[in-house]
Amino acid sequence: MHPLQYVSRYRKESFNEHDSAREIKQRGISAVDELLERGPVHVISRNRPRYVILDETRYEELVKAQHRAFVAEVKEALAEVEAGNVQRFRTTAELMAAIAQAGEDE
Repeated sequence: MHPLQYVSRYRKESFNEHDSAREIKQRGISAVDELLERGPVHVISRNRPRYVILDETRYEELVKAQHRAFVAEVKEALAEVEAGNVQRFRTTAELMAAIAQAGEDE
């Protein structure tokens, strides 16, 4: 049996997963292109989510969003440093002790 069992898009619409997986196996990329018209294609292998197929535009949107989020996190961390909201340690042992203490306080 081929390991590709189902294709799903996790939508509420009625969707025959087995027929679509068979169609992808038989028709290849042209079947994927048709499925992508309705959104990302989730491929399930051995009853587990395995892959998500996106069109290039959606992929680029996700990459850009991830980059913007990363830049925002770095800027936030730098602002914390500039505001003095950091604690400095002279040694690794001091840092590790502080981390252990923080874990106990939670």
